[in-house]
Amino acid sequence: MTTTARPTLQDFLDYLEGLRKEGQVVFADKQQSWMVLGHPEVNEVLHNAAVFGSDMSELVPMSEDFALFQKGNFIQMDDPRHRQLRGTVSKAFTPRFVADMEPAIDALTRELLDAAGTEFDLVDALAYPLPVIVIANLLGIPTSDQALFRRWADTLLDRDIPQDKSIAEIRAELTAQVVPVMREMNDYFLAFIKDRRRNPGDDLTSQLTQVDDDGRKLDDEEIIGFVGLLLLAGHITTTATLGNSILTFHENQDAIAEVRRDLSLLPAAIEEVLRLRTPFPRIARMTHEEVELGGVTIPAKQFVLPMLSAANRDERVFADPAKFDLRRESNHHVTFGKGIHVCLGAPLARLEARVALKIMLERYADIEVDVAKVEERNPFVMVAVTKLPLAVKPV
Repeated sequence: MTTTARPTLQDFLDYLEGLRKEGQVVFADKQQSWMVLGHPEVNEVLHNAAVFGSDMSELVPMSEDFALFQKGNFIQMDDPRHRQLRGTVSKAFTPRFVADMEPAIDALTRELLDAAGTEFDLVDALAYPLPVIVIANLLGIPTSDQALFRRWADTLLDRDIPQDKSIAEIRAELTAQVVPVMREMNDYFLAFIKDRRRNPGDDLTSQLTQVDDDGRKLDDEEIIGFVGLLLLAGHITTTATLGNSILTFHENQDAIAEVRRDLSLLPAAIEEVLRLRTPFPRIARMTHEEVELGGVTIPAKQFVLPMLSAANRDERVFADPAKFDLRRESNHHVTFGKGIHVCLGAPLARLEARVALKIMLERYADIEVDVAKVEERNPFVMVAVTKLPLAVKPV
C-alpha cells in the first residue's frame, strides 16, 4: 500500500543513521552525491572553502531569474567575491547593532502576545510576524506585505524532495518549480530598491544603494540578492527556532520546569533545540579538486552534502546525542555553519529566540501544545513547524 504521507523528523533521522552505518562519508548512488555525516568531517568541509566551494552554477546552470537573484547572494558565492559582498553587509550587523535591537524585539513580542489571547497558533501569532517585522523594519520594506513574504517562503521551502534522483536533477526540477516566485521576488525588490535610491531613508537598503564596494557602487541588480537573502534568511531561521523550541519544550517538561526556575539556563536550552532540530538539515558544496575526507577520496567537481542534522547527533562528539541536555558541556553544533559562510544573522536569531521565549515562560504558567494539530515541513528540506496550536495559562 503506497502512502503520500509526508516524512516525519524521525523518518529523516532514521534515514541519516542508516547512511551512517556505511561510514561518516558515504556516496549515495541515487543522488549521485557525497553525504557527509560526521561532525569532524562536516567541520572540515565548512572550514575548507577553497576545496569545498559554494558556487554550484558550474554543475547546475541557473535560469535567468535565479542568476539575477544570485548576483548579490553571497551564500552561494566563493571568495573573493563572497568576501567583498559579505563584508559590505556585515558592516551593518555588528554586535552592538544587534544588541541595540533588544528593546524593540521585547516590545514587539509583548504586543503580538497581547493580541494573541490564550489559544493561538504560535506560527501565526508570533514565530512568523516577529522576525519578519524586525527584518523588514531594518531593510525599510513595508511590513504590510508580510503575507506576500510568507507565500514566497512557503513556496521555496514547503516542497518534497525525491530521494531516487540525483542532486543535479533535483536542483534543476526545483529551480523550474520556483522560477515564477523568483521572478516575482526580483520584480518586487528591484522596484523597492529603485525607490530607495531615489528616496533614501535611514534603513539598510538605502545604505546599500550608497555603499562603496572597492571603488564602485553596487548596482540595483546586485542589491536584489542582498535584500532578498536578508529578508528570507533573516526570518526563516528564527521562525523555525521559535516553533522548534516550544515543541521541544513540550516534549521535555522536566527540563523546561528547570528553565522556568532558572532563566539563565534558557540560552543553553535554545542551543540544544538548535542541535536537535536543526532548521536547515543540510547544505550543498562542490569540490574544486580531488580531496580526501573521512578516509574517503572524493573526485573534483562532485556534489558534497554536509548533513548538519547528522553532524549534530554524532555520538563521537555529543554524549547521548538524542537527549535534550541543558548542561551539555560543549555544545559545538554546526547549525549556523562554520568558517567563512557562518550565518551572518545567527546573533540576531539567537537574540529574538531568547527574548521571545523568556517572555513566554514568564507570562504563561503553562503552555499546552495541541499535538494532534501540529503540522511540520518536510524535514529533508527544513525542520520546522507550519502550525503549532497552543493553549496557554497566564501566570
